[in-house]
Amino acid sequence: MIDWYFGAPRRAFALICLACVAMLAFGMYLQHVVGLEPCPMCIVQRYALILVAVITGLTALARTRRSQAIGGTLALIVVIGGAYTAARQSWLQWYPPEFGSCGRDIYGMIETFPLQRAIPMIFRGSGDCTKIDWTFLGLSIANWSFVCFVAFAMVLLALLFKRSASRG
Repeated sequence: MIDWYFGAPRRAFALICLACVAMLAFGMYLQHVVGLEPCPMCIVQRYALILVAVITGLTALARTRRSQAIGGTLALIVVIGGAYTAARQSWLQWYPPEFGSCGRDIYGMIETFPLQRAIPMIFRGSGDCTKIDWTFLGLSIANWSFVCFVAFAMVLLALLFKRSASRG
């Protein structure tokens, strides 16, 4: 059945890779053109998208079923982590805590901490994870990220189950 949708497992892996790259590009657009600051959870989701893109891109190049199974399993593990982070951020947006956020001011970090501690903090993001800066069809960026991670998981599971069914 997955062949009907994608033609071949390698094409499905390549499409997931392209979707991750498109999502990352859109995130860069929102950050650098629109001016939205990513929060630490957004940064974690970006890392997950980068890993999924690399893994599925390499898996799309793999010719053996064993390599595709390993790549699909690794990608699925990372996708589950990304989905968890997006779900957690969605929960925080729907039910924000009374005190605190998950981000700090970049300039305040540089002034307060030595440079070797401030630089890693900057890459963790500085926006507020509970704040909803942008929506599309009533869903926030974290909500859409969760939807995409779940879609990736469904395709990866279909690919992995198709592989195991064709062996047995």
